[in-house]
Amino acid sequence: MLHSIQEWTIQHAEQTEDVHWFMDLPELMAFISIVILRGVTRVPSLRDCWSANLGNPQIIGTMPRNRFQDIMQHLRFDDRSTRSDRAKTDKFAAISSVWGSFVTNCITCYNPGLHITVDEQLFPSKTRCCFLQYIASKPDKFGIKFWVACDLKSKYICNVLPYLGKDPNRPSGERLSENVVMRLMEPFLDKGRNVTTDNFFTSLSLAQKLLRRKTTILGTVNKIRREIPQSARYKDRNEFTTQVFSTSAATLTAYAAKRKKTVYILSSMHSVVQTDNTTKRKPNTVTLYNTTKCGVDVMDQMVRDMHRDAGKTGGLPGGACKRVG
Repeated sequence: MLHSIQEWTIQHAEQTEDVHWFMDLPELMAFISIVILRGVTRVPSLRDCWSANLGNPQIIGTMPRNRFQDIMQHLRFDDRSTRSDRAKTDKFAAISSVWGSFVTNCITCYNPGLHITVDEQLFPSKTRCCFLQYIASKPDKFGIKFWVACDLKSKYICNVLPYLGKDPNRPSGERLSENVVMRLMEPFLDKGRNVTTDNFFTSLSLAQKLLRRKTTILGTVNKIRREIPQSARYKDRNEFTTQVFSTSAATLTAYAAKRKKTVYILSSMHSVVQTDNTTKRKPNTVTLYNTTKCGVDVMDQMVRDMHRDAGKTGGLPGGACKRVG
């Protein structure tokens, strides 16, 4: 990956400046280390990183500011001369080669635990591209959307896919949500793991597909889904009451967190649903969901913290880690 970035950065510099320009691998690694340090130290601006009062001695001693800005200006991740041709079939052409290596490394370099969380991430950006997303519920509103699978315990990114719009390779009739989960979980199936999802992804048909691959699912279900029986669609039920519906593949829990708010949890890992002895009498499916659903949200917060030094706003993403009940 570093060799590719080095090659295409030098190519871009020589094409635009028409002079001999060079950057070796240690210098590229030093550049990357400064980018990371800027996120850790959260210095307000690039200029302040090298100032006498606010500057970081490690950054000052690693590379001059002008050289850092020079590399930043020319930094490229692909062959610029062939990009237009590749972009006809690959919207992610400007970075797809390095990105593919990064994702492969994520998958092969870490063995995730029992619980994996799947969710979306909006990476803040206002770059001009055809797949830029606007999501009103997110703090930054505009960005590139990624589908992410994270290990619950370490918050390590196990697998990640960029959302580039309609996928012509997706089988006709297959839900986008099911396609995303199956693609993200493919390297980790058949090993007895569980995947936690929100109501965008969760469905009975997805639970059945995963169960055939020795993988269980735990997730909230949208109240408009066909999986919700008519007898569970009460608008007004007693607070802290639980209804349970079972099939051969999964168990559906309908829990009244409030009198006029019912939460639906689908689980293929629970054959028996039990409530605790607290005042809210939460079912064990709800309790486990609250424990396992924050993998991607916490990872996203960590990325956001690293992004603040570029003037991005902090705080948890919209809906992050809101507990059920």
